[in-house]
Amino acid sequence: MYDDNIVFRPLGHVRTPVADDDIARKRRELISDIEIHPEYADGLTGLDAYSHIIVLFWMDRANPPQSLLCHPRGDESLPRCGVFAARGRNHPNGIGLAVCELLKLRDSRLTVTRLDAFDGTPVLDLKPYDDYDRVDAPRVPDWFKLRARS
Repeated sequence: MYDDNIVFRPLGHVRTPVADDDIARKRRELISDIEIHPEYADGLTGLDAYSHIIVLFWMDRANPPQSLLCHPRGDESLPRCGVFAARGRNHPNGIGLAVCELLKLRDSRLTVTRLDAFDGTPVLDLKPYDDYDRVDAPRVPDWFKLRARS
């Protein structure tokens, strides 16, 4: 085992009125706020020039995986794969990532769409999304293509 310790201090927390059980289902139309702690507010300067941001957050309510193999999205009709080949909450380190549209930045509060994080979730970092991050026609597994059509 490794004995490296990594310590994160949240920049702020997610605020959403949606119940935890409804977050994934409502993700596409979900509007959430991110409240940034005052000591990090200066770091938001200029962020509102971007249409989208990357939000990294700590999935503090996720359970550690029992296995490193899973059915993607919990769908047992899909073939098992490693947790690193599936997006989900069952990773050894509960780091979440979402590309969100930035609707508004006011003081130290960001309003975003498509953030699939629970109310109160700690936010670890924010990054602007730009052309450098864009990938046209990425390769994905067959099960993903089938699921996208349904």
